[in-house]
Amino acid sequence: MANCKALERDLQNFLAYLTAERRASRNTIAAYGHDLKKYRDFVAGGGVANHLAPKVRELTRYLEQLYNQRLCTFSVSRNLSAVRSFYRFLRLEERTTDNTASLIEGPKLWQRLPKPLSVADCIKLVEAPENQRYADRDKAILEFLYATGARAFEVCNLRTEHLNLVEGWCQIQGKGMRERIVPVGSYAIEAIQYYYKHERLRLLRQNPRAPWVFLSKSGKRLNREMIFNVVKRYGQMIGKDIHPHHLRHSFATHLLRGGCGIRVVQELCGHGNIVTTQLYTQLDMSDLKATHAKYHPRGGASAEEKDPTPLRRPARSVRRE
Repeated sequence: MANCKALERDLQNFLAYLTAERRASRNTIAAYGHDLKKYRDFVAGGGVANHLAPKVRELTRYLEQLYNQRLCTFSVSRNLSAVRSFYRFLRLEERTTDNTASLIEGPKLWQRLPKPLSVADCIKLVEAPENQRYADRDKAILEFLYATGARAFEVCNLRTEHLNLVEGWCQIQGKGMRERIVPVGSYAIEAIQYYYKHERLRLLRQNPRAPWVFLSKSGKRLNREMIFNVVKRYGQMIGKDIHPHHLRHSFATHLLRGGCGIRVVQELCGHGNIVTTQLYTQLDMSDLKATHAKYHPRGGASAEEKDPTPLRRPARSVRRE
């Protein structure tokens, strides 16, 4: 019991460290807390004799338990990553001298490429809110998501003072409290202005001092689930099963295909590591394959279709003595 109390105290200190020093978002902290609860229960059940000095075989059994719960490989990897981060914190606090968790190899993960929408589908999506309740607000949300590549929680937290419709830019606070300036296109500006003049004025009657750009029917700040439902509902109208991040993927992909530099896209998306942005450069492989098949003599079509002249083996060069 004493061991469990000490573990619980260390876990709370770890979450406080994420909040105060790492400036992690509430969603990140909640995710760590959710994953580490599984590890706490494993320790409480006798899976680890001393949480400050776990043995490799004990952590291996914990990994086996996660697999037995039929979690997908990504969930198993995420849970193991949370445990590793927890023990890195304990070393930083000099509560332990080793991070045994770093010796445990997690599952091999396939790289999941983003799935962007086509330009035509994006246009259909932003034009879908017609004759719907809160259509003006929903259209403004969809236009803003596609115009800025913002995450759902970034849209929820967007305040009116951070949106300059005259100059055409917005200030977005992203992960880790990092801020970035992103241009807002003319279509999104027009949609937001129309929403301001009509629906938002009506929604403000419920909460006149609401500082957020996008409001719920009660005049409060929208949450991530509401943004998710807006995108999902109008996605179904155009025959697509999508969520807000599809528009973020589309934003980045369409910029790169239009010739935008990868560093600029990294800045606009707020990616902390350019490796994340480089994922979008792999999406054009289908276009490259189609181009190769069309123009290369040994591409997808038969040689006769591309060039009726048969390919000849090059003559050997004659070496002079």
